[in-house]
Formats: sequence, structure tokens, C-alpha cells
Amino acid sequence: MTINEIHQLFLTCDSVSIDTRKILPNSLFVAIKGERFDANTFAKEALEKGAAYVIIDNEDYFIDERTILVEDSLITLQKLASFHRSYLKIPIIALTGSNGKTTTKELIHSVLLQKFNTKATLGNLNNHIGVPLTLLSFNNSTEIGIVEMGANHQKEIEFLCSIAQPDYGYITNFGKAHLEGFGGVEGVIKGKSEMYSFLRQHQKTVFVNLDDTIQVEKSFGIQRVSFSQRDKEANIFIQDVTANPLVVITFNSTQIRSHLIGIYNANNINAAITIGHYFGVTDEQIKIAIESYIPENNRSQLLTKGTNEIILDAYNANPSSMKVALENFLQLNKSNKVIVIGDMFELGEESLNEHKAIVNQLINEEDVECHFVGNDFFLNKIEKENFHFYSTFESFSDHLKELNFDNKIMLIKGSRGMALERTLDFL
Repeated sequence: MTINEIHQLFLTCDSVSIDTRKILPNSLFVAIKGERFDANTFAKEALEKGAAYVIIDNEDYFIDERTILVEDSLITLQKLASFHRSYLKIPIIALTGSNGKTTTKELIHSVLLQKFNTKATLGNLNNHIGVPLTLLSFNNSTEIGIVEMGANHQKEIEFLCSIAQPDYGYITNFGKAHLEGFGGVEGVIKGKSEMYSFLRQHQKTVFVNLDDTIQVEKSFGIQRVSFSQRDKEANIFIQDVTANPLVVITFNSTQIRSHLIGIYNANNINAAITIGHYFGVTDEQIKIAIESYIPENNRSQLLTKGTNEIILDAYNANPSSMKVALENFLQLNKSNKVIVIGDMFELGEESLNEHKAIVNQLINEEDVECHFVGNDFFLNKIEKENFHFYSTFESFSDHLKELNFDNKIMLIKGSRGMALERTLDFL
């Protein structure tokens, strides 16, 4: 069966699923092999739960005329998504970067929804499976698509662009994320810039932060739409930015009071402003969209627990995002500060040095209570009255039960695997 024929069947379905636990009636189930399971074994269950068709790549699990047997289910999913993208012929905005991808995507989505029927990547489904699923969620009523792309190795962004074929792109930043897979910071820059290469090759358009010299350099030769807090010649000039702790931005004499914490979130907002402006969303609509966006899922959330004010940014962390989060927290005009930070993962041989650099960043802070959680921080332990090191979260939580936090402002940040949001249970 050709991709065109499979696509015709797909168009009769209401959704696509790769998980029988979440399957919906009249869906297309794609059986993808995982490291620990073979989804072909769930094909019959998918049909019993209401799937209209199943795609499998093991003939032993062929059921009836509702079964589509292919050579490789994953490759078929990717080809189907690319075919569907061409079929829809809608503008697609691709988004990648080391930090802030998901927040920026949500902000752009919120802004463009003011004028267009816009669909975007759900959650962080941004890999070789998530991007195809995102594209297949777009339909004939979708006017603009936003596709988040994640990567931890070279050539991944290039591959995802070949599937999504974006008309527009934005790279949030180039930071110290996934150093183990990319082979260092230069590898990160090279890998993320694969999006620029695609856009340049296909004469497309890129959104650029002129205050980021790497973005400016790597996007040379591409049609650019820009923003800046310094250069008044940019397409969107940001007049003023403050964060204490919530970000407030002024552009075109319009003031936006966001629910996002930290000066590091300013450019995420600036990108959404710029993209919205490019697509004809009014300044007032942009203001409404950004001010109505409330962060969730442990991303830059401002919470209250008892008498304590908490900045919860525990969804993920890398050296770049940790550094700016700490800088922002330390500059807040508030007293009784407490920092709880956890290990940063996927740093390879640089891990101990990068954790040491974070400890050193705080070395001169005398009035801030600092709690370092995780083995790599523990291996960089130093004796300092306001520094506390714990090799595991359990040892930290045991100590936390003995503390009586009152009228504090706290920053909680660490990699996803540390799950530092658990700290809230002990406050």
C-alpha cells in the first residue's frame, strides 16, 4: 500500500495513536517497537477499543482488512506525516533551542490563536515520533501549525525539518544542554543551526533575536524578521524589560504584565510578540494573549505554600538555564532567600566541572541559604555555613522535615530526573 493510499485511509480517521491506553474511537493506531516492547502485539487490542485501522510491521499480528502491513511502522508514520504536511499546504513555524522551547511555543500559540485557528505541539512531543504525531494532528481547519523540535545529537533537527518542511523558524538560544550527545557547546550550535540550513536552502524565513550574536551570525543569508532590546532598527524594538520576579515588557508603548518569572523569559515573550506582529495580530491582542498565559507543569511557576513564596522551575535544567535562573533569583529585591537546586543530567565528561561552576557561582552569596541535591553536586561539596549538600533527594527531604521555612522566597530548579517538585510536599 502506498503512502498516498494510507493517507486516504488516515483522512477518514479522527486521530492517530501509538498507545492503546489512550486510544480513541475511529483512530489510526501505529504499532511502533520500543526498547522494552513490541506494539505489534497490541494491534488486536487497538481494534477492539475502536481503532478504525492499525499499521503493523510484523505479519504475525495481521488481523483482517483493517490491518495495514508495512516494512517499518515508524518510517511509515514519518512518511505519512510528511505527506500530510504537503497535503495541507499551511504555514508551519518550527521552533528549537537549548532553553525555553516549550514556553516560547505556548506563548506563540496563545498569540496566534487571537487571529488564526492554530495548532501546536502538545506538551514536549518534539522528537522523531512526536513531530510526526504533531503534524498528523493538523487538519483542514488548521490555519497555522507550530512544531517544536528537540534534539540531543547532530542531524536530528535536519531530519525533523525534512519531515515538517517549515516555512518559518526560530531558535530560542544556544546553551549547555545535551552536551554528552552533541559533543560540547560547539556541537550544540552546529546541531541547532541545522534549522537555519534548511530555511536558507529553501528560501524561507527566520525570526531572530538581534541581541544574540550567534543567532545573527548563523542566520546570515536568510530572510530575517527581528526583535531587539538594543537595536531600534529591529522589526520589533522592545522598549523596556523588568522582572521582580514577574516579567513586564513594553513595546510600541504597550505594556505587558506576564505571569512568567525571570528576565530569562523575556526573549520568549519577545519572540511571541514578533511572530504575532508579523502575522498581523494587533498589539492589544498580543497583550491579551501573553497576559492570559499561565505557566504550568513546573515551568517558571510562582506558587505560595504557607507563608513562603516559591519559584518552581523544576521541569528541567542545564548549565545555561541554571546560571540565568540563579542570576535572576539573586537580583530580586527580596530578603530571606532559599535556593534548592538539583543535579543537571546528560552533561557527560563535563558534568562535574559544570556542577562545580554552579557552586562557584554562589560562593560569595552570604545571605542566601543554598541546598544542593544530587550526587554530582555532592561530589563538589565545600564547607560553607549557608551551603548544604545532599547526595540524594531522600537525604534532603529527611533534613527538610526538620526545617521550619517561614516567610521565605525559594527557587527550586533541577533536571527532570531529580523531580524537585517533591520539595513542596515537605514545606
